[in-house]
Amino acid sequence: MRIKSVQAWWVQIPIEEQRQHVSDFGRLRTFDAAILRIETEEGIVGWGEGKNAAGSAGAYGALVHLLNHEVGPKLIGRDATQITQIWEDTYNGSRAVAAATRGHPMPELSRRGLTLAAISAVDIALWDIRGKALNLPVWALLGGRKADRLPAYASGGWADAAGIGQQLQGYIDQGGFRAVKMRVGSMDGRPQASAERVKAARKALGPEVELMVDAHGTYTVAEAKRFAQLVADCDLAWFEEPISGDDRAGLAEFRAGTSIPVALGESECTRFDFAALIAGRAVDIVQPDPAFCGGITEMMRIAALASAFNLRLAPHLWAGAPCFFAGLHVIAASPAGFIVEYSLGSNPMIHDLSLAPVRVTDGMIAVPDGPGLGLEMNTETIARYAKV
Repeated sequence: MRIKSVQAWWVQIPIEEQRQHVSDFGRLRTFDAAILRIETEEGIVGWGEGKNAAGSAGAYGALVHLLNHEVGPKLIGRDATQITQIWEDTYNGSRAVAAATRGHPMPELSRRGLTLAAISAVDIALWDIRGKALNLPVWALLGGRKADRLPAYASGGWADAAGIGQQLQGYIDQGGFRAVKMRVGSMDGRPQASAERVKAARKALGPEVELMVDAHGTYTVAEAKRFAQLVADCDLAWFEEPISGDDRAGLAEFRAGTSIPVALGESECTRFDFAALIAGRAVDIVQPDPAFCGGITEMMRIAALASAFNLRLAPHLWAGAPCFFAGLHVIAASPAGFIVEYSLGSNPMIHDLSLAPVRVTDGMIAVPDGPGLGLEMNTETIARYAKV
């Protein structure tokens, strides 16, 4: 199956004012992503997604240009079934032949950031094509799935101490969630203010609901320690990105001093970054983002690392539909996968890009059964919101 065309768009969907939220990213008024379409000579279309910014924040002009004018043209005429080789060739660049011959990576200097975001988009689309060509879901190509439904947690939680309990309970009422995540960190100013909100949430939800917190890497080590001490009696399921991923020594120091499981990885890419975090004893739950870490191919490698070190996989899935569906397949196929992030802030990029509803019922989400990603893309939404 030869690749005939590659086309990427910066899709920017407005968020209605009443559903906008404010966090350390500021006020989020749009949901943005780079959406990729690859078509083979046989007419099989695969969809992918690349991200160069957390969540829905960020500009995607440079990534879309990279896909359309540098990465994409090199894919024309290549066999779409050679997924791993295309991944390695793009990663190693001009030294791809030497790397393949010698059996070890020789990556280009630009091996992170936009390059990995572009590789991720291509990789997801190629897995989608492969599944459609064989009339099999991606999870079947990855070795099978452990369940046809997966537990999900509601991800959101920006309200103040007076309203956080009601906000999180509203999530539970929507989908029967048994686990919820709320934001903390610099958006609150002082750790004491975040702790007050977490205590209010725990009091409102009671002891049976799993409660996670996410600081988006905005605390210092000292602040993260102080916060963890203040919420020691709140039985947190995990503390996500307590400090910047750039401070790996600080992450290891923090993890060594707390009993709260540490979740990390949405800002990391490739198995090499995750291997360093794991070897440094910095993480309990790994959270690669399929649209940034290197796509499905690399996410499965990261999942294997997690399993080898008795860690768990809970991907970052605050994303568009191609990324979200890719994450579902990997969680279902990986022994380390255990829970799905389901955004309860406004996320039109999941719901408006999928023609079929994406729902959680009784705290569970169905693993797609259709060929490829099992995603039927709403191309009218892409046409309407693609930036020119």
